[in-house]
Amino acid sequence: MNIAFFFTPKNELVYMNINSTMRQALEKMEHHRYTAIPLVDENGKYVGTLTEGDLLWKLKNTEGLSFTNTQEINLNEIHLHHKYDPVSINAQIEDLFTRAINQNFIPVIDDNEVFIGMVKRREIIEYCRKNILKESQSI
Repeated sequence: MNIAFFFTPKNELVYMNINSTMRQALEKMEHHRYTAIPLVDENGKYVGTLTEGDLLWKLKNTEGLSFTNTQEINLNEIHLHHKYDPVSINAQIEDLFTRAINQNFIPVIDDNEVFIGMVKRREIIEYCRKNILKESQSI
């Protein structure tokens, strides 16, 4: 089964440009209550995922940095500690399982590596639950 069945398009998601500031990321993540957010470059290509941990490590390891001056730090200056590997829109559901074990979401890219959306772990679990229930009812 193609992953398009599980796909949430980027116009329904929150993501940020890698040139945004740390403060913008903190405020957006707080507002939406997210612990991670996809990052794109100026061409819309997926470049990684920013996590709360990345922000905390930057705050801890940057002398003189406090919340009041986080607008001086661009996201491209923050080391991303966790790799969220994307999949192609042409991928199959089986390609998602391994990633979903360690990722809350799987970024989806097109043939030009442009971020076009994501598949959420919740959607994968719900699909598996429905199939397990369907199988158990047919026994």
